[in-house]
Amino acid sequence: MSTSATDTGTDTDSGTVRNTAVNRALALGVLASGMLMIVLDGSIVTVAMPAIQDDLGFSPAGLSWVVNAYLIAFGSLLLLAGRLGDLLGRRRVFLAGTGVFTAASLLAGAATSPAVLIAARFLQGVGSAMAAAVSLGILVTLFTEPGERARAIAVFSFTGAAGASIGQVVGGLLTDALSWHWIFFINLPIGLAALALAVRVLPGDRGTGTGTDAAPARGLAARADVVGALLVTAGLMLGIYTVVKVEQYGWVSAHTLGLGALAAALTGAFIARQATAPTPLMPLRIFRSRGVVGANVVQMLMVAALFSFQIVLALHLQRVLGYSAAETGLAMLPAALVIGAVSLGVSARLIGRFGERNVLLTGLLLLVTLLVLLTRIPVDAHYATDVLPLMFLSAGFGLALPALTSLGMSDAGEEDAGLASGLFNTTQQIGMAVGVAVLSTLAASRSERLLAGGAGRAEALTGGYHLAFGVGAGLLVTAFVVAYAVLRRRTR
Repeated sequence: MSTSATDTGTDTDSGTVRNTAVNRALALGVLASGMLMIVLDGSIVTVAMPAIQDDLGFSPAGLSWVVNAYLIAFGSLLLLAGRLGDLLGRRRVFLAGTGVFTAASLLAGAATSPAVLIAARFLQGVGSAMAAAVSLGILVTLFTEPGERARAIAVFSFTGAAGASIGQVVGGLLTDALSWHWIFFINLPIGLAALALAVRVLPGDRGTGTGTDAAPARGLAARADVVGALLVTAGLMLGIYTVVKVEQYGWVSAHTLGLGALAAALTGAFIARQATAPTPLMPLRIFRSRGVVGANVVQMLMVAALFSFQIVLALHLQRVLGYSAAETGLAMLPAALVIGAVSLGVSARLIGRFGERNVLLTGLLLLVTLLVLLTRIPVDAHYATDVLPLMFLSAGFGLALPALTSLGMSDAGEEDAGLASGLFNTTQQIGMAVGVAVLSTLAASRSERLLAGGAGRAEALTGGYHLAFGVGAGLLVTAFVVAYAVLRRRTR
């Protein structure tokens, strides 16, 4: 009997291991699918904007809020959502966020007026923030072995890196073949499938704010630091709003300087609050880690710079070379394929052999080369000879992002995994907003000066885009210096 029991126990243990491995793989699929849906939603809208404007009667200024409403809600709520994941349970927050996002997608697809679409986009941003903020926290607690974690982060990073390019392709095809409504309806089957699977495979976690059987939970208001939450959410929301409106008001206008100062004051008050609050929303201990701080700074610079590749290059293809929405998406598809191949097939092995820091530096060098070469793209560029070869340099993003994600999460303890995840996503959104504001403003100003000097429209636009590529390259050089100086080598 003892031998039989031992054999049965061994079989049971083996089955448990196999099932756990399968569940972890399925959980990774759920997290990656959720991130893909969020990233697709951010980029799929860009190519459908003219159709949305014509159908719903948006004014040129009002149309920008189709993007801004989502960006403001998403970027400003990530930090709060990440901490709530630590307090309430990351699985619970992920499920709630995915549900809100899916319902808001239905509302956006069915919108018949600008007000309804903008409100739906804001709700999509809320749901996206809740799901995205805790995804990395769930991932790093699921995959604890370094090699396994590196492969999981590579898969997760691929969905973010390649999703933007895929979104442009899907958005162009859906808009041309069906209507703009389907760029939102496409989220419904993905969201419902993710919810159904997430309930079964994502690990349950009590959360540090739900208490224990022996010690009843304290009130959520005390545990979540409501005052701190209001300060940081208001500061981030106001700051992102100020940045996205820079192109309309200018950098030195009373609107920009006044709101910017108020946003800075709110953020400063939040930091002061965190130093004294008994249960801070963002414990300042997280900034003692050079890895966390350095990775977030590098990410902010890198994302701001790569706006010039993903968006400015797409604008060059459409406005200068005359590509349609679908043609532009297909033209950018090789970048998504290269990023995917490197993220999924190469990055984890290179990180395991050479360490995150060295892989990150290599990726940044490739991206610097990419943007420097784009400063020389001609007005009458030919895709096969002037654009397609550069797509292979986007491999740098497939190297840099998984390494950077690993560095940004590796030093966070399990009790702060949701916070670190929310912080990492927040700096990504801030970098995106700053990149949009700075590079688009510089490009537009340069183009206007060239037009005033007698240049043709195509030449003026190309000159503005060249400046954006050059500034982006400078930001990446700065990111390289910060990564080299701040981030430590890891022993393998």
